[in-house]
Order: sequence, then C-alpha cells, then structure tokens
Amino acid sequence: MRLGMFMMPVHPPDRTFWGTLDEDTEKSLLADQLGFEELWLGEHFSATTEPIPSPMMFFANLIARTKNITFGTAVINVPNHHPAIVAAEAAQFDHMSKGRFMLGVGPGGLVSDFELFKNPDVHARNRMVIEAVDFMKRIWSQDPPYDLKGEFWNIEIKDGILPHLGVGFMPKPYQKGGPPISISLASPRSSSARTAALKGWGMISANIIPTYSVASHWEIYSKACAEAGRPPRGEDWRVARNILVAPSDSQAHDRVFGEAGSNRYFFTYMREVLDSVGLLVVLKPRPDLPDAEATPEVITRECVTYGSPKTVLDKLVAFREQVGPFGTLLMTGLDWGGPNAAWERESMGLLAREVMPKFRQHVHARAAE
Repeated sequence: MRLGMFMMPVHPPDRTFWGTLDEDTEKSLLADQLGFEELWLGEHFSATTEPIPSPMMFFANLIARTKNITFGTAVINVPNHHPAIVAAEAAQFDHMSKGRFMLGVGPGGLVSDFELFKNPDVHARNRMVIEAVDFMKRIWSQDPPYDLKGEFWNIEIKDGILPHLGVGFMPKPYQKGGPPISISLASPRSSSARTAALKGWGMISANIIPTYSVASHWEIYSKACAEAGRPPRGEDWRVARNILVAPSDSQAHDRVFGEAGSNRYFFTYMREVLDSVGLLVVLKPRPDLPDAEATPEVITRECVTYGSPKTVLDKLVAFREQVGPFGTLLMTGLDWGGPNAAWERESMGLLAREVMPKFRQHVHARAAE
C-alpha cells in the first residue's frame, strides 16, 4: 500500500498564478519529506481555478529538490496534443528524472479545454487516447523510418533521416519500454477501466466520485482482465480521495464543513462546474438521487474521508473492503488559503505517520489470509 499526493489543483480564481505555483511547490516538498512516494498533477489550459498547463514543467523544478517522490501526470489530456510531442517530452522528462516518472493519460474533463482544442465528442476523445498511446509506444520502441497512420494523426519521418548524425530519430525514454502508463476514470462504470485492463495500463480513480462508482471500476477492470487472460493487479490501481486527519473527530468535522474549509470550496466548485455541463451524476452518492438533494454538503460527506487518525484508519479499511484492493492511496491536495495551510500540513503528517503504517499492516494481513 503506497501513499501519494494528487493535486488537480483547485484554487479560488482570484489567487495569483505565481502564488499558487509557490504553494503547490511547497506542498510537494513537504510530501516528499513526509515519505509520500508519488506526486500526481493535473493538466488544464483554460481555468484559473485549475491552473497547471504543463505538469512536467512543474515537476522539473522538483527533481533535484526531492528524494522519495515519483512524478505522475494526472493526466496529460492527449486529445489536446500531438502524440509525437507528448512522446518526446515524456522521454526527455524520464531521462531528467532518471526514471522517476509515470505517464497518466486521459480524454480530458474541462469543457472550456474541449472548446479550445475543438474536441467536443467524448467518444472521439476516448479513441484518441488509445491511438495516441499506441503511437507513443511505437515511437519509443523503434528507430526511423516512422510511418504511423491512424484515425486522428499520421506520423511520418521517412525522408529527412541522417543516421550518422542522429537526425530523424525520436528520443526513447530512460525506462525500458517507456514509463508505466495509467488512465484516469471518473464516470460510474467507466469504459476506461476496460481499456486499462485490455491494454495493460494502470487505473487512477478520481477523488470526486462516490464509493459505488470507485467499486464499479474494479468490477469492470477485473472482468476485462479475465477476458484478456491476465490476473487483475491491485498494485496497478490508484484511488484518489479527499482526506482530512485532525487530532479529534470534532476538529476534523469543523475543518471539512466550516465556512473557511477548502473542502467546502472544492465541492461547491465541482458541483457547479459539473452541473453546468449535465454531469452532476458523477458526484452523486447514488445515481437516482434528485439533483436538488445533491448539495455540496451531501457530496462532501460521501467523498471526504475525515476524522481522528483512528477514525480515518477505520474509514479507509472499510472503504477498501467496499471498493476493491487498490494498491496506492492518493491524498488530494487542496488550497491553503486562510487556516487551511496549517490544517493540511497537520493532516498530511498524521496520515503519513499515524494512519498509513497501520493501514499497510491491515492490507498485508488481508493479503496473507
């Protein structure tokens, strides 16, 4: 059972870009010091609330300043890029980090990015993800000439090749075969879980979804693995959750539901964004819940794991029993405005030092049964 950090990130839109970059950097360094093993960062081009257009550029600033963290994109929205560019940049970063890199990919989730890049069709975006990753892996595995033809892209280097000068050769990653690839999942019964199983990719279940939806990902993945003739591996499944650990249950409750709490802002923001595009079902604790009853507070109660260290441990144990044997828990990093910096610092420390050692003991004991 590994512990990681996931940052979308989500900040209030009136904050300065440089200020949130500094804050997210400070949080990343703290995670490394506390022994977090993974750091995942989202990519968005057109939202000041979710302001990172280049996760790998952000990570490059952290390579020499961290010791424990492996870096993961969560995710590169590949329909917004040419796959040859992603392949080359991923190979470069893999060398810069000496293999401390995981490539998370997805079809995107921000409606303004869909408009910006003229990718409104979700079915086409899903096909683009599969085609792009296939092209990237082929680029990494061969020398020129390149002649890759697909539904969305054609990649060719056939004439401009000078082997003795290295001209025409695409860079290969540091890790043999390329960095491990994972795909994001946010919808209930997401078809991307089946894609992950059939392609041998990992899964990242989003932090904003209810328990039944997370469980559906493992159900679909397991069935598809059986079809493909391979055992399902919990080690390849990451689950992100909003987690707040405090010295007592009452303190945790107040920090989650109080007016100043970042979780309150986070789920108010997510509810309005997803409701505006007809995707409120993604957040609902159950799909038949009327929209009017799917309030930010109801969604927060379902999607935030909060309490004292003992309470959070009990909740994580129960959650894993319900959803399936995920191998990595990703704590969501939130905005540090007001008192939240102190609260989340304390929460990260309590999770890493008091909760995770016992959670790992439980997972190992269950595996030995």
